[in-house]
Amino acid sequence: MGWVEELSEIVEVFSPSDAYAYDETPPLIAPKPVQNFVVVKPENANEVSAVLKFANRRKISVFTRGGGTGLSGGAVPTEEGIVLSTERMTGLEVDRENRVAECGAGVTLKQLDDAAFKNDLSFPLHPGAETATVGGMIATNAGGVRALKYGTMRNYVLGLEVVLADGRILELGGKTIKNSSGYSILHLLVGSEGTLGIITRAKIRLFPQLRDMTVLAVPFPTMDNAMDCVVEISARMLPLALEFMEKRAVEIGERVSGEKWVSRDGEAHLLMVFESFDEADEAAKIAQNFGAIDVYAATTKKDRDRLLRVRGLIYEGLRKDIIEILDACLPPAKIAEYWRRSNELAEKYGVDIITYGHAGDGNIHQHPLIYDGWEKSYFEFRKELLKLAVSFGGVISGEHGIGAVKTSELREFFPEQFDLMRRIKLLFDPNNILNPGKVVGKI
Repeated sequence: MGWVEELSEIVEVFSPSDAYAYDETPPLIAPKPVQNFVVVKPENANEVSAVLKFANRRKISVFTRGGGTGLSGGAVPTEEGIVLSTERMTGLEVDRENRVAECGAGVTLKQLDDAAFKNDLSFPLHPGAETATVGGMIATNAGGVRALKYGTMRNYVLGLEVVLADGRILELGGKTIKNSSGYSILHLLVGSEGTLGIITRAKIRLFPQLRDMTVLAVPFPTMDNAMDCVVEISARMLPLALEFMEKRAVEIGERVSGEKWVSRDGEAHLLMVFESFDEADEAAKIAQNFGAIDVYAATTKKDRDRLLRVRGLIYEGLRKDIIEILDACLPPAKIAEYWRRSNELAEKYGVDIITYGHAGDGNIHQHPLIYDGWEKSYFEFRKELLKLAVSFGGVISGEHGIGAVKTSELREFFPEQFDLMRRIKLLFDPNNILNPGKVVGKI
């Protein structure tokens, strides 16, 4: 890497470390990072522009990194080059009159939440770990448990400052909710996972503060009962969250959290969160009509937190035992049938999977557990599982992104779209320096 000294004349250069080589992708399927990379930490778009002009001229790969909380290997440096960390881009101002937060790409979810709250506003979406950054959440179009009512990151991005591969700085959008001024390049950048440009600042839409919450915990005899209830509730109202867990997931959540769920009876369990007590009351009646074993309402903060911890810590209880986290998304009315069929497929391949997720928006989290000889059969099983989701009208990733781990399935299941994506990639980045190999594979 004879170019490092020249780069150091443009920006401060740091030695590589494991802190910049990995993200949160489960290690068994995570891409292997290279050793020959350096780290830069620009503070603004002009410094990013200088780095990209240099890298584009020398055809050096650049991997953008936010909080490192990604689950698809998107931030992992897989070729010799530069890791560009956004950690110093932390400017944050709230325009209360227009309900907009102007933030650097390195601002964390917690910092954004806190700033909104101090201005009597809220960022209602909670799409990931509190250390996730605004730039990373935009780059993956993050969703989370509140997407049913409040959408995904795409619904909050009003404006972007983006640096293209050749160093040009674009200002996209603004502070307006409506914008029909030609093709939306802004929304093309949302979810592009660092392959089309580097996000340096964003204008994020804020909302009034959330109201007091009521949480319902509802076990059902069967997954069909639970999902029929989900469909009916979603037709009548929009809960803040509408989560489902199979029985084993509940047991894992209990073990890790040290909290007790309302009941272990039943095949499927729903966790519903409402901003309105009247809606919660109506949902409880609907649940009873669909055969609920019990309907438990938590109205105190302590009780709410207890139930939310059970759901929220399932992944922590599985982290060391899984091959990966799958996040297919399909029409909510298809969840029960998909769950049955996926279990049949898993049994055929000798795979044990644990399933839970966001019932309201159809985003299913499935955790295949490690088994002897998994390397020989797992990836064929995964392809069949994702093909099953697509056959139900679904997609292969609802919120984690494609990154480095699902490019082959994207190519196989959506070939026309994949070809268009590659063409767009080369239009934005002809020298293929931005996160090469991710999303659209090697070019």
